[in-house]
Amino acid sequence: MTEVLPPEDNNNGLSMRTLTHVVYGLFALGLISAGFLGLATLAAVVLAYLKRADAAGAVYASHFDWIIRTFWWGLLWFVLSGIATYIFIGWITGLIALVWVIYRILRGWLALFAGNPPTAID
Repeated sequence: MTEVLPPEDNNNGLSMRTLTHVVYGLFALGLISAGFLGLATLAAVVLAYLKRADAAGAVYASHFDWIIRTFWWGLLWFVLSGIATYIFIGWITGLIALVWVIYRILRGWLALFAGNPPTAID
């Protein structure tokens, strides 16, 4: 099923495409800063939740869902890794979770540049 890109907004606000890039950028900023700018990641997730309904039926809705799922699964694995550091394997699982989150952000953002919905496996 092919999703249709909505027409660009004619008002003075951001287009849905630009807003989706902003969401990916904020998420990446929070990740790159090693948590110092963690509010950027939270802002990205809040924006994704707020704009998901506006993007319904468009390719951008799948990008917002992708960001939301990445955040919650990543948070789960980081928390579990933090707990597992007490038995000295948490650092390994934390690194794996970090690589997974970076992969998801890059994969989703590249799909957005191509105008496609994000997919985990081709």
